Amino acid sequence: MLTAVLTAIPAATGDPIVPTTQLDVGVLLGIAAAGIALLLFLIIWLKIQAFVALLIVSILVALSAQLSLTDVFTVVATGVGSTMGKVALLIALGAILGRIIEVSGGVQSLADHFTSLLGPRRVAVALTIVGFLVAIPVFFEVGVIVLVPIVYAFSKAAGLHPIKFGLPMAGIMLAIHVSVPPHPGIVAGAGVFGADIGLVTMISLLVCIPLGFLSYAVARIMNRRDYELIPSVAAQLEEFGSSSTIIESRRGGVVVAPPRAGTISIIIALPIVQILIGTVGALVLPEGSFGQQLAVFIGSPVLALLVAVLVGYGVLGLRRGWSLDQGNGVFEGALPSIASILLVVAAGGVFGEVLRATGIGAALSTALDQLGLPLIVLAFVITLALRAAQGSATVAIVTTASLLSSAVVEGGYTPLQIAILTVAVGFGSLGLSMVTDAGFWTVVRYYGLTVADGLRTWTVLTTILGVAGFLLCYAAWTVVSAAGL
Repeated sequence: MLTAVLTAIPAATGDPIVPTTQLDVGVLLGIAAAGIALLLFLIIWLKIQAFVALLIVSILVALSAQLSLTDVFTVVATGVGSTMGKVALLIALGAILGRIIEVSGGVQSLADHFTSLLGPRRVAVALTIVGFLVAIPVFFEVGVIVLVPIVYAFSKAAGLHPIKFGLPMAGIMLAIHVSVPPHPGIVAGAGVFGADIGLVTMISLLVCIPLGFLSYAVARIMNRRDYELIPSVAAQLEEFGSSSTIIESRRGGVVVAPPRAGTISIIIALPIVQILIGTVGALVLPEGSFGQQLAVFIGSPVLALLVAVLVGYGVLGLRRGWSLDQGNGVFEGALPSIASILLVVAAGGVFGEVLRATGIGAALSTALDQLGLPLIVLAFVITLALRAAQGSATVAIVTTASLLSSAVVEGGYTPLQIAILTVAVGFGSLGLSMVTDAGFWTVVRYYGLTVADGLRTWTVLTTILGVAGFLLCYAAWTVVSAAGL
């Protein structure tokens, strides 16, 4: 029976990889558990780069499960191709758009606008709003670093610790980074699960709005106590300045003012609106009609991000006096930072394909069904555990999606359920940001916290936001499942 199930699972190319073994479910699950343990050992203790570690573990799992030697690297190639074909362009275009906004001075413009609008007594509120908007196109660590001069300026003027202004802002920024496309982890998870990017975007943004309020409220409670300011940051506060990455725009030899906040907001919203229009059109228009096909084309995430990049480059770059060399430098400067991310995503795709081809995915699906717990709960718990163990949100999301992809395929879930599940996995990678996470050290370093204070504030805040995000997803999952949507 097991062999019949396993051989029916197609590889991503459409051709089934037939297992060459009669291993029972218990052995297959043991191999999967040993693979995860080895992955964590390689990443945490041996400090091996996640891409290399995932690739090593994938090959060893394939061999341990007695996959035919002639099929091992066919499966590797299939995993790379199927995953990268879905996510590489999205991640690259998203990084370019974020870079254009960053170096044009758009982040500073947003911060100035909302601070002026809300007044000096609501600086933390203004920065939380800015963080929400900036985090959609800009990577978390980049966003924190770019906004540091603004946080320092208000901190110095008010005579307060930078964490007073930066904590709620950073909290919602990380929530968006792990759950809203085009960020790499959630895009990769959607690709592995086969989730609709438009639905994922719609759900994640709806969930992140109340999380923004929650981040501000929780941070405000935490900030009632005083925290030690490490000496290096205390010294930096005396000499803070604008980000050195901003390109000075000139037209006719005259320095051009920074772009307006409204312009930046429109450019950030443009791909989101385009994707959502396409998603809604594809759902409500007649099946197979020209209107539906046009909606699918217009709402393609790749096209939406490409349009946003072109508009951003034209409005924020060329119209404001960038030379072609400067523009090319912006494009090229966005790509090195995502190279390692793309490799991790590719290796995660290999791991997922190995699990499918060896039948481990089907065995895991059977075991999960016997537990009687909703798949969404297991997905969140597994992602949270992986996040805490090795730190990378992207690795946690990709690994969980790879482990559970067979369960999703065989579960007969609707597109809306799969999208909600994907977002829940994203929020699983939000909690327990601590010493294993590069983002933890970014916050601790730039906001001048001790490690102990970072654990008291940042780790607790991210865990509260992660659990809250999951609970909202679980509520949506319950309603959708009951309604049969």
